[in-house]
Amino acid sequence: MNRKLFVLSLLLVFSLILAACGSPAPAATDAPEVPAATDAPAATEAPAATEAPAAGPVVLKYASSANITTWDPIASFSTEAAYMANMYEQLLRVNAPGSAELFTPLLAESWEKSEDGLVWTFHLREGVKFHDGEPMNAEAVKKSIEAAKDHAGASFIWLPLDTVEATDELTVVFTLKWAQPLELIVGSEYAAYIVSPKALDAAAADENYWSAGVEAGTGPYMLESYTADQEIVLTQNPEYWGGWEEGQYEKVLVTIVPEATTRQQLLEGGEVDLVTSVPADAFATFEANSDYTTSLEPALFNYTAFFNTLKAPLDDPKVRQALSYAIPYEDIIAIGANGRGTQSRGPVPAGVFPYSDDVPQYNYDIEKAKSLLAEAGHEGGGFSLKLTYASENSTEETFAPLIKDSFAQIGVDVTIEALEFTQQWELAKTDPATAQDIFLLLYWPTYSDAGADNMWSMFYGNPENPGNLNATKFNLSYWMNEDYNALVDEAGGLSGTDLDASLAKYTEAQTLLVDQAPAAFLFDTMVAFVIPNHVEGFKYNLNYPDVRFWFYDLRPAK
Repeated sequence: MNRKLFVLSLLLVFSLILAACGSPAPAATDAPEVPAATDAPAATEAPAATEAPAAGPVVLKYASSANITTWDPIASFSTEAAYMANMYEQLLRVNAPGSAELFTPLLAESWEKSEDGLVWTFHLREGVKFHDGEPMNAEAVKKSIEAAKDHAGASFIWLPLDTVEATDELTVVFTLKWAQPLELIVGSEYAAYIVSPKALDAAAADENYWSAGVEAGTGPYMLESYTADQEIVLTQNPEYWGGWEEGQYEKVLVTIVPEATTRQQLLEGGEVDLVTSVPADAFATFEANSDYTTSLEPALFNYTAFFNTLKAPLDDPKVRQALSYAIPYEDIIAIGANGRGTQSRGPVPAGVFPYSDDVPQYNYDIEKAKSLLAEAGHEGGGFSLKLTYASENSTEETFAPLIKDSFAQIGVDVTIEALEFTQQWELAKTDPATAQDIFLLLYWPTYSDAGADNMWSMFYGNPENPGNLNATKFNLSYWMNEDYNALVDEAGGLSGTDLDASLAKYTEAQTLLVDQAPAAFLFDTMVAFVIPNHVEGFKYNLNYPDVRFWFYDLRPAK
């Protein structure tokens, strides 16, 4: 949508709102000058006052890049989480790192676990209703979790779950197959929303139930209207259990604006209050403008370069170590990410369990790289590699040539090929013998346990068949190491009962991973926010990477 059409649609929305609430006051004209004479005639009786027109609702206008792939809260596994999280709720929310408390109770007021970490009991909030009027109770929770385990887009997060039972109206008991920190799972951005059972039944009977744009959550906002690829309107849930204060936004008008430059123009022109992001090269302009508050925050996303460990010479750890030393990490961050990043320590992003500062890093050392290649029998390099990246990813497009140029300094020739991600994925998953040598990937954990996700999904191997492409979905290096597998298994088993012991084992596993270098760990990303001073209440939480804004927290500044 171009800017002119956006303004016209915005005016149309407000005209409809005002028409419903009363006619607006006429525009003020210049008042006539009143003479200063003291002998003015006595005032006649003032006319009866007319009732002032009702004020329109307090509307938050948001230009967002996040589109809708599905309105199904169970299937959802994409950017619609930006809106889902404002309409649906989980049992609890995982708080941002550094918070005084680890979790915020949502639909569960309290919970406890057994000593062995296998049985978790959640006590639900009383009197909560779904937007369709159905009561939120233990049976509704059970039905939602079972649906998520069965067919959610991120159903794999429920692999540890054995059973979920409603033991009374407001008590839910989860029994696990192995101990896990269940708070992190039930607080996931995906596959953990509690949905009205009435809606789940309707969706089971009609596969197109969600497609028109309906929702059935318990959250502070409800879906009022949706125009595909253009606009979303949310409105307050008047029966929200958290209550409402004067001044909170009554409606949220979201316009889908894919182009960052257009979002910047709308923000600067005052036509919207918030944007998902602005162009990277425009951020400094907002930093220097006192009308805005800006921040760069750590994100849950990181970039990894997988080495195909089943193809020579990348089957030799010493060669992979040499290549890891030849990667210009600082230049990749400065040029490829506009400075918005920090060098990774293994596959776990900073701020997410089980990140540890004790995990080592490679530094950029060309001479060390040459020395290791010589030790591996490849003095002067003399071999070629094929590197692929997702053509949709402009960051990878920018930094891939930096890797090529640096590898050339150690005698390694790199051919770069841009493929649509689906094609890149197909190439990697068809046959390791003919797959790319280096696969660039942007990855993030589905929930706030990168041990159970990143470390397992990306590097856990199949001991019976190291080349098994389905060993774990994202093991794009085809690496298999029994010691690593054992450490991850042990760490995962401890995570539900002893987080410190679990962290120690995960750190040991990550140290082994960095040493064996089945991949080069490039950088953890950062996300930039530009908030106009007339909006207050913004809180960032990296545990929910697709949820830029929690609309319930925001207020017009007084």
